[in-house]
Amino acid sequence: MTEAFAELARLGTATVHEAAGRAAVVDLPLIQIVPGSRAAGPARTVRCGQDDNLMVHAAVAEALAGEVIVVTMPEPAPVALVGELLATQALGRGVAALLVDAAVRDVEDLRQLGLPVWARHVRVSGAGKRVPGAIGEPVEVGGATIREGDAVVLDADGAVVVERERVEEVLAAARERAERERVKRAKLEAGELSYDLDGLREIVES
Repeated sequence: MTEAFAELARLGTATVHEAAGRAAVVDLPLIQIVPGSRAAGPARTVRCGQDDNLMVHAAVAEALAGEVIVVTMPEPAPVALVGELLATQALGRGVAALLVDAAVRDVEDLRQLGLPVWARHVRVSGAGKRVPGAIGEPVEVGGATIREGDAVVLDADGAVVVERERVEEVLAAARERAERERVKRAKLEAGELSYDLDGLREIVES
């Protein structure tokens, strides 16, 4: 399964989204902290207490290699739930990426660290460490429901979610789509037009 997630990351969010029949999109203006990064993996969902990151520490402590830790709060707010020290621990656990529906800080250090991180905000304001929350329960991020084990795919375009039951099916469809696009790209480079290849001229001129 590790290879499947690596391939989903390589194929990218747009291809996976379309191949999955318009898979759920995290509809947020996410900040890609590490430019050029991309990742995919099964979600480990975290619901923190409001303005509190106690449960991020708990999730990192039990995280498995290859997982994408998805961090949420009851109400998204520009409070930093993750900084360089937590990200360092996550990297040491083999975490594939962090998706933070709140803020992160220590951005320059995070970029040097290299762990792929996407966040709603960048803010200095820190979080408390007193409020218990939950790990492994379904969460909602940017209108997308994410369950424990669902595939989260992230790159410069944002994030999409594929239900855990559909990962193999969607991967196969994404491979087929990528191959069709490879063939089409060669035709476009040779001077043909999508206006004709996709039957769009007929729609406009009929």
